[in-house]
Amino acid sequence: MSVRKRTHAAVKGLIALVLVSIAIFPIFWMLSISVRETAEMSGGKAFSLLPQTFTAEHYIRLFTEKSFGRALANSAAVTGASMFIALAVGICCAYVLARKRFPFRGKVFLTYWVLLVRVLPPITFAVPLYIMFSKIGWLNTLLPEILACIFINIPLVIWFLISFFQDLPIELEESAKIDGAREWQIFTRIVLPLVLPGIAAVAMLSFVYAWNEYTYSVIFVQSPQNYTVPLKLAILNTEDNITQYGVVAASSIISIIPMALFVIFAQKYLISGLSSGAVKG
Repeated sequence: MSVRKRTHAAVKGLIALVLVSIAIFPIFWMLSISVRETAEMSGGKAFSLLPQTFTAEHYIRLFTEKSFGRALANSAAVTGASMFIALAVGICCAYVLARKRFPFRGKVFLTYWVLLVRVLPPITFAVPLYIMFSKIGWLNTLLPEILACIFINIPLVIWFLISFFQDLPIELEESAKIDGAREWQIFTRIVLPLVLPGIAAVAMLSFVYAWNEYTYSVIFVQSPQNYTVPLKLAILNTEDNITQYGVVAASSIISIIPMALFVIFAQKYLISGLSSGAVKG
């Protein structure tokens, strides 16, 4: 390898290291604060990169005093239910829009109507949804937030997966029909396994949105028993008019773990799914 190529490789490696360090630093800083004793938060030691003392006090307080476990359970319920339903509905709709013919350019109308829901800011639907849920009497439950996340994520699933279904050779399905396979068998045994990378990628996006959803939590959640993780984090920041840095940092670290685990386990599908969905044709 020539000196010029080695120099270019070294520069690229250095730039990559700097960018990764910038991206990871906030997480490292939160972790550093979360394991410090409260007394270390004041004075010059508060700005040191590495903690001078180590304690699990803040993590223990989260679950013994702050009911953070309840918030985690609520977020898990909202995220799991909304992601599963959004994927089930969105995958079927995307397949129909990609494969079936509609009269009078109905497919174009439907796809852009679905996109409109995703393009508009989520707060646009807050008032009508609030009125509807208050009439039904669901405001003191997790159902409004679950349905709101489903409402927002279904258009994402549909638009993301339409291109995956369209890129599949139609000959595969026609051959299966000739062999006697039914429509549902073709869909579940042939089509879905081939678009699994796209499903994994859009599942991650739906998971992240539902897990981090804050706008509808503030509007719909009226009982502390139904607080989700983002709303609980906001409450911890303003509780007693005192910012509890260690507790807030510990809660932030814990809230990251589910998303990190999801990405790690789905990593082999996510890379190909995201790259395939980005390039079409």
